[in-house]
Amino acid sequence: MTPPDASDHRWSDLDRPPLSAVALRRALVREGSLWTSLDVVPSVGSTNTDLAARAGELPEGAVLVAEEQTEGRGRLDRRWSAPARSGLFFSVLLKPTGIPVDQWGWLPLLAGVSVATGLSRAAGVDTALKWPNDLLVTVGGEERKAGGILAERAADGVVVGIGINVTLGEKELPVPGAGSLALARAVSTDRDTLLRAVLRSLAQWYGAWRESGGDPAASRLQEAYAAGCATLGRTVRAELPGGRSVTGEAVAVDGHGRLVLATAEGVQQPVGAGDVVHLRPGTRTEETRGTEE
Repeated sequence: MTPPDASDHRWSDLDRPPLSAVALRRALVREGSLWTSLDVVPSVGSTNTDLAARAGELPEGAVLVAEEQTEGRGRLDRRWSAPARSGLFFSVLLKPTGIPVDQWGWLPLLAGVSVATGLSRAAGVDTALKWPNDLLVTVGGEERKAGGILAERAADGVVVGIGINVTLGEKELPVPGAGSLALARAVSTDRDTLLRAVLRSLAQWYGAWRESGGDPAASRLQEAYAAGCATLGRTVRAELPGGRSVTGEAVAVDGHGRLVLATAEGVQQPVGAGDVVHLRPGTRTEETRGTEE
């Protein structure tokens, strides 16, 4: 009998062991916790797509984690991929009933604060947030994108997908200029530890936001996001739906989670959707690069 190809064995890459679903459930799924279920699958097209398809039958707090995504999606339906077990690829189901729908736009920003907070504790890396959904790390003095967030409406709730590059090396990066926790010299790249830290942080921030009735100021979410947002204080170009763009200094994140730009014409322009490019002073060159997670 011919032995199976070693490359197909779940332990073939000893530097990238699989996640322990049993240990993760023991740590996170318990009475009184936000997290009600946690499944780890070897491979999936998109965790957001699969979890959204079941959102109507699942309670709030369902978590779907994939060791590999073959059809990962980001904002504007951009596609990306990464080697199996090289990162954290997961989606969570949130059902913020009782919270005004116009405040649900804070959920991807809340997830960003949660990821940054959790990783700073567990990985020991300095992280920053690029509005609205990118996680930045510093590699060799350069800001690089190491993760992203995609929130989508599903049934009576929202599915929030999170992708984080953990152990990718330079030659594995999806595009030049992307980053990973390993390249940022994280003190830990143990994915079980990192996932627990991020989900616990997300539960804490989400709980505070819900208790405040979705008020980003009362829950201190707006303050925390502004403190960790690398976009504020910079000159940026916002590429808006419909092919329009606006350039100005990013001066604030308003009560609806929109980025406020002060333009050369003296107008304060809120931006609620679109791509934002960080510009170097006096140029129109992009500073942060990477794939959409």
